Amino acid sequence: MRFSPRWFLLVAPGLGALAGLLYGAIFGIAPLTGTAIRGAIIGTPILLYERRMLAPHLRDRVRGLATPLFLLATVALYIAMIVVGNAVASTVLNQLFRFMYSERNAMLMSQSGLLYALGISALVVFVFRVRDLIGPGVFANLLIGRYHRPISEERIFLFLDVTGSTRFADRYGDRAAQAYLGQVFNALALPVARARGSIDDYVGDLALVTWTMERGLRDAACLRCVFAFQERLAAEAESWRDRFGQVPQFRAALHCGPVVTAEIGLERHKIAYFGDVVNTTARLEALSKTLGVDVLVSADLLARLGPLPDDLVAEDLGAHALRGRAEPLAVAAIEKGSSSRCHGRARADLSGGLGLRARVARRRASRARPGCPSASPSWP
Repeated sequence: MRFSPRWFLLVAPGLGALAGLLYGAIFGIAPLTGTAIRGAIIGTPILLYERRMLAPHLRDRVRGLATPLFLLATVALYIAMIVVGNAVASTVLNQLFRFMYSERNAMLMSQSGLLYALGISALVVFVFRVRDLIGPGVFANLLIGRYHRPISEERIFLFLDVTGSTRFADRYGDRAAQAYLGQVFNALALPVARARGSIDDYVGDLALVTWTMERGLRDAACLRCVFAFQERLAAEAESWRDRFGQVPQFRAALHCGPVVTAEIGLERHKIAYFGDVVNTTARLEALSKTLGVDVLVSADLLARLGPLPDDLVAEDLGAHALRGRAEPLAVAAIEKGSSSRCHGRARADLSGGLGLRARVARRRASRARPGCPSASPSWP
């Protein structure tokens, strides 16, 4: 289960209080009210840190470390937060509830309390590291065994391909290309998390992102995710140029439909999707390159989304034959932000309109027009 940031501000103290109650029950410490308050004050900063609501830049840097360094750095941060949290909690308990005999005793932490906090911290670090390695959505579903038996469901799929990575590898080598793609996918993680999606796999320079229909359709979250990623790359353009000599570009294709989702594998478990919708999304990603568009969406998904948010514009690109499909699939290009000067407030019209060649030429001319926003940043 994922909680919104607002709700998590209430959930985090509750989880900390539960850990405090468990400590009191195990070691026979009374009153339990005191251990619950102590647990809430100590646990809340740790949980907020893990949710990127406290020191997010430090968290991102720590999570980018190799696993041994990540473990040491995270446990050290947890110990610091535990010590400070215990001092604050003890002072509060002493001043408000007189649970301690003196202020000096209030600031001390028992050996059992320190060992318990370190044990819980180590467990949390391990769980979050495993969660990072296999993905939060996959981790939760594997943990509860949701897909132990195959389930038929509808999902939204996003294939996001980092363009130009082959040229980058030819110029700088495979090791530099790996570092480049690693940073690109790291940058993608936050927009996906905020859109409540799940990065389910990486295949070379391509990321596979999925949503349940409910989450992906809500306020066009699946589309907003793509443009939030685009905006993040543009905002950090100077940093990308300084480190890699270029700013990443990408193509994105989105489609939705029924799939069978199942947990597969014996020694290495994985959640896999079976159905035509996955292959179709891959074909759409290839089609986006042919059409020269950055974000391509199937008419099926566009119809399910309903009216788009005001800052998103869809342009009909007609129906196209795709390998493996008996019937052509209608598609549309999605762009962020439009003015009457640039786009004439155009909306998707999947029933016809201008011919494809004319539409593509119009879109390219619109992008080249001074002052008009492009669907992607101005790359060097």
